[in-house]
Amino acid sequence: MLVHHGESRSLQADRHLAWSLAGIAGGLNAAGFYAVGLYSSNMTGNVSALADHGALGDFGPGLLFLAIVLTFIGGAIVSTLLINAGRRRARAGIYAFSILAEAVLLAALAAVDLWLGVGRGALLVFGLSFLMGLQNAVVTRLSNARVRTTHVTGMVTDIGIELGNLADNAWHRGRQHVSDFNREKLVLHGQTVLSFLGGGVLGVLGYRAMGGWLLFIGAGLLLALAIPALLATRRHAVS
Repeated sequence: MLVHHGESRSLQADRHLAWSLAGIAGGLNAAGFYAVGLYSSNMTGNVSALADHGALGDFGPGLLFLAIVLTFIGGAIVSTLLINAGRRRARAGIYAFSILAEAVLLAALAAVDLWLGVGRGALLVFGLSFLMGLQNAVVTRLSNARVRTTHVTGMVTDIGIELGNLADNAWHRGRQHVSDFNREKLVLHGQTVLSFLGGGVLGVLGYRAMGGWLLFIGAGLLLALAIPALLATRRHAVS
């Protein structure tokens, strides 16, 4: 799931990537909103809020939303630099290593959330925003943009496009092979959105029940995804 990239990936690998990382992203994003009242991965909403506050002259809140957007971009930049460095060295496990890095940083953020008093809200939303930018960049590069675990607007748009394609193909018989392809993409995008939604529900309930310990659980799930892929690439390199 975290080894092959681009066109060498199977549909099954993309589906596993979608339901697992989209679910984790949805949980972290919703938990962050429950805790702080700000979304860490909703860049559409954050840029809109930035525009709204800027137009009204509320530059203090506007700078907050600008900082969240820039932090998300920063996570994507770090992810890209890490992946590019790994690919130049032909490291097959660089994507898994990137998810491992996300897990370690999320565990550190969990510790901050649990034991820091004043200022924990700001660190939580900025920390999650950085990690969501990092994860979305990893998944985008890994799947050649077929899967995006935090970009729900794009995925919902893709669902509408594929439904339209299916309706068009049903009207024009004789294009069954195209319909099958559209159907597979529809299932992938639908699964991703549902995983994000389900993760969000569990994220809010989990954070309400256990607070920052939920972030440790998220870090553990990321480790469970990254370590087997790293071990597999290590065994392949040795053999």
